[in-house]
Amino acid sequence: MKKSKTKRRCPMLLCVLLRLALLGFALWTALVAFVCVKEYTVPKPDGTTQAIIVLGAQVKPDGTLSLQLQYRMELALEQYHAHPQVIVVCGAQGGNEPMTEAQAMHDYLVSNGVPKGDILMDDTSFNTRQNLTNAQKLLGDDGKKVLIVTSNYHLPRAMALARDTGFEPQGVGAPIKLIYWPKNHYREALAWVKYLLQKWSILPY
Repeated sequence: MKKSKTKRRCPMLLCVLLRLALLGFALWTALVAFVCVKEYTVPKPDGTTQAIIVLGAQVKPDGTLSLQLQYRMELALEQYHAHPQVIVVCGAQGGNEPMTEAQAMHDYLVSNGVPKGDILMDDTSFNTRQNLTNAQKLLGDDGKKVLIVTSNYHLPRAMALARDTGFEPQGVGAPIKLIYWPKNHYREALAWVKYLLQKWSILPY
């Protein structure tokens, strides 16, 4: 009798575990789908912004921009030429970076003809929330309507954080290489979970 009960319990336990695994997969798929829908439904900018905020990404050990940052800077430069305005470049120095991300971005803009007087640098921030908080301090009350420039998968959450900070954001997203699509979107899905839990005061900032 004892053996019979054990045999019955094992399939039941496996069934419960399988259902939990399927539920987790369904929730995860829905979350990634949420990220994708948010990404592809960002309205196009209307040209009325007062400043551009470019969010940082990795600088290579040799001082050149990573491909992700290169794409962001190319898009920021395109937006600047279409509608000249102050550009805020954001990003501190990581452990394997030879300079701050903001400095590398600043140098890129200057080398491509943007006057130094049109560039503000936040070189102390290590995440998106800090990027935007510091950018707000640099811009003051004269820079409420801003254009956020970052990678396309990151843009909706960056705009949500910008609204939380007090901005009236618009945004454009730079492309990423297809090979990095899964990693970037899976990580962004987790970042959305953290953001929402913090917004609902379940997690501390």
